[in-house]
Amino acid sequence: MSILIKGGTVVGPSGAYPADVLVDGETIAAIFAPGQGPADGPEVIDATGKYVIPGGVDAHTHMQLPFGGTAASDTFDTGTRAAAIGGTTTIIDFAVQRYGEVVQDGLAAWHAKADGNCHIDYGFHMILGGVDDDALKAMDQLVSTEGITSFKLFMAYPGVFYSDDGQILRAMQKARDNGAMIMMHAENGPAIDVLVKQALERGETDPIHHGLTRPQELEAEATSRAIWLAGVAADCPLYIVHLSASKALEQVKAARDLGRNVFAETCPQYLYLTLEDQLGAPGFEGAKWVCSTPLRSKHESHRADLWQGLRTNDLSVVSTDHCPFCMKDQKELGRGDFSKIPNGIGSVEHRVDLLYQGVVDGKLSLARWVETIATTPARMFGMYPRKGIIAPGSDADIVLYDPNARTRISVETHHMNMDHSAWEGWEIDGKVDTVLSRGEVISRGGEYTGRAGRGKYVPRALSDYLL
Repeated sequence: MSILIKGGTVVGPSGAYPADVLVDGETIAAIFAPGQGPADGPEVIDATGKYVIPGGVDAHTHMQLPFGGTAASDTFDTGTRAAAIGGTTTIIDFAVQRYGEVVQDGLAAWHAKADGNCHIDYGFHMILGGVDDDALKAMDQLVSTEGITSFKLFMAYPGVFYSDDGQILRAMQKARDNGAMIMMHAENGPAIDVLVKQALERGETDPIHHGLTRPQELEAEATSRAIWLAGVAADCPLYIVHLSASKALEQVKAARDLGRNVFAETCPQYLYLTLEDQLGAPGFEGAKWVCSTPLRSKHESHRADLWQGLRTNDLSVVSTDHCPFCMKDQKELGRGDFSKIPNGIGSVEHRVDLLYQGVVDGKLSLARWVETIATTPARMFGMYPRKGIIAPGSDADIVLYDPNARTRISVETHHMNMDHSAWEGWEIDGKVDTVLSRGEVISRGGEYTGRAGRGKYVPRALSDYLL
């Protein structure tokens, strides 16, 4: 089936220009000057007054992740449907190997969760919960045969996912050999555990203490340590996940100024929300915004610094770290003890809109908006040019975005499997209008027409950014 998207403004990493886009089957066939496309044959979608952008690539999600005595509330069905409605047409989720488990068994478990349930295309990163000889061998196998070219390690959560410096170094050395990217949760977990214990002993149990016991210095220290360890491993590729704070950003910027293979992402919650206004909400309400790394103080320059980091490319990507939990029976596990609140915020449906608000507010250019939500994550994680770009031969993952419409976010209207919204009442000066996934219109004017099982697994190549 052929579709001609006519009259819109195509936006890519090189800027915005008027053009018509011809889709043939699952891929983009051609881009024409306005009015120069075929007059007969294709179905026509009128994009007048709208931006035509590549479908979003969310490189950091956690569907059905077991955590804190419960599991993330979105399945691959509900989560990818919500992502699609919000203009994200590809996710990269995290398969998990826990202590004592076989890496390949963890991957197989995540394939079983996702297979036949996804509304959009998907890939996997691999969390290594135990770095040993078998896990290191598995890294080579996953890169060479499974299309998994990135591995996540944790400097936090002792006894759950934590890796010590020796394990981290060994994994980095292996990644340097096989070309994979090491993704790092950079917080000093043992030090945080000390602060948490001391706070609870003082009777400080409210959600705000989740943030106060994870100070930015412990994110900066871990970020710096990860960068130095990567240097010891012959400049292993390193990607810092969910960077939230100014001091951690300073470590990334310094490394990048030296030409190092160091990259970082941030998330919408760190660009907009704060420790005082959200985590510090009355009563137990702050539990809605408990995530790690935590929200930072509005009395410091974190949010402004992160926006600047996006403009200067010291922050390369905006992902969501989508890890949703309901308040009832999940977040409520931490009543009277903030350390037992499941960590996570749900935003996979709202990332494209929230970052567009940055364009409206003069904090990002149109081109940079598309780079951070689509093109750069596709290039960073080996999906480009199949994903992340409007170009002949690329998958026809296309979003028509209406800058003249408005989006109001609410638990009453969102499609994520959550009983609250971290963004309740927010209004965005723009709206996702139409979404195509591999040439199929799956959402139009608020009506969803996709289906579970149409999403395909995408094996990934090595990162485009590595020397």
